[in-house]
Amino acid sequence: MKLLYNIFVNLLIFGMKVFSLFNAKAKKGVEGRRQSLYLVKSKFTKSDKVIWMHAASLGEYEQGLPVLEQLKKEFPLHKILVTFFSPSGYENVVKKNHIADVICYLPFDRKKLVKEFVSQFSTELFFTVKYDYWYNLLRELKNQGAKTYVISALFYESQSFFTSYGKWFVKQLNKNIDWFFHQTQFSYVLAKSIGLVNSSVTGDTRFDRVKQLRERDNHVDLVEDFIGEEKVIVFGSSWQAEEKIAEEISEKNQSVKLIIAPHDLKRVQNLKMMFPGAILYSEISYSLLIDSPSNVLIIDSIGLLSKLYSYADIAVVGGGFHDAGLHNILEAATFGVPVIFGNKYKKNPEADELISVEGGKAFEDGNLASNFALFLLNDSETLKMMSENAKKFVDDKPNSTELIVKKILS
Repeated sequence: MKLLYNIFVNLLIFGMKVFSLFNAKAKKGVEGRRQSLYLVKSKFTKSDKVIWMHAASLGEYEQGLPVLEQLKKEFPLHKILVTFFSPSGYENVVKKNHIADVICYLPFDRKKLVKEFVSQFSTELFFTVKYDYWYNLLRELKNQGAKTYVISALFYESQSFFTSYGKWFVKQLNKNIDWFFHQTQFSYVLAKSIGLVNSSVTGDTRFDRVKQLRERDNHVDLVEDFIGEEKVIVFGSSWQAEEKIAEEISEKNQSVKLIIAPHDLKRVQNLKMMFPGAILYSEISYSLLIDSPSNVLIIDSIGLLSKLYSYADIAVVGGGFHDAGLHNILEAATFGVPVIFGNKYKKNPEADELISVEGGKAFEDGNLASNFALFLLNDSETLKMMSENAKKFVDDKPNSTELIVKKILS
């Protein structure tokens, strides 16, 4: 199996390099990896003690960040390394303020590449977030004597570990990972069923992160002036399906204010065509709000969405009406906002939980979703009930970061 794994890695590398000839995102990933070794060599020495977090993409980074921040407080003299597999995670984080000494792409999982990379510093603690496992990397870290963990681990039945050929991978996890911190009891039971017993249920660290959002200044210039006295629906990380819902709501309710933050700024032009009278946030001004009143505000800037949810009466979160994957619903729920989304979210157990406590609702059809949003706008009691349930759902979650760090330090 080891040979087959290495063949798979080589095929993956070849495929990504070929794909990079036609895809700008893949090209960034391939070219970025050429800089990874240089970055660690320039910032670290071989005697530097390093805390290393690996995240597949942006969502996993946000999930692991509370733990990383707490570990930095516990070990202020240690250096911090953050690696990504996906360009979308790297590109979003490297441009922000962060606590890492180095942020780079994870080298491809070839034994020689990994060994050279890992040998440039002394990894004291390593954790990967959720489910991004690389055999050669984990083995090399254990050979170096690092403590290795999985934060917010999430196992599900369709993973390769639960197939006849997955036993080799399970054996590697047992040998090379010290502890699994599971998001859910279901994940914990599944992992134990295949022999991964060094584990505990600590919950989802994203709840810790979104609770912190309430404590910061969530003011966004001129948004209150745009909203006025009307109710507002925020469409977060929207795709075409969610934007169609916005269009249907706007046609049936002229007074509700709609704030649309697309998942990709390339969608802004599509939104301008759908809503010709809409205001772009980059152009908003007090005089424009007076002279050109509109019930639609298009967010053509990044980094505002989590603050915008604090203004919402209802949130419609994108990604759940197709296979792209549901975006973060907790950023809305933490502010006591009922969340509406599509029903394709198999990797988001928090969605089922939010539905079960009546703080959110999923739909297979966008028309049903828009009708429910319109119903909530006219039913203050149900809206209030769902709002309270959404906030309580977040409030009731344990402090996962505290539980995880306490175990790591024990």
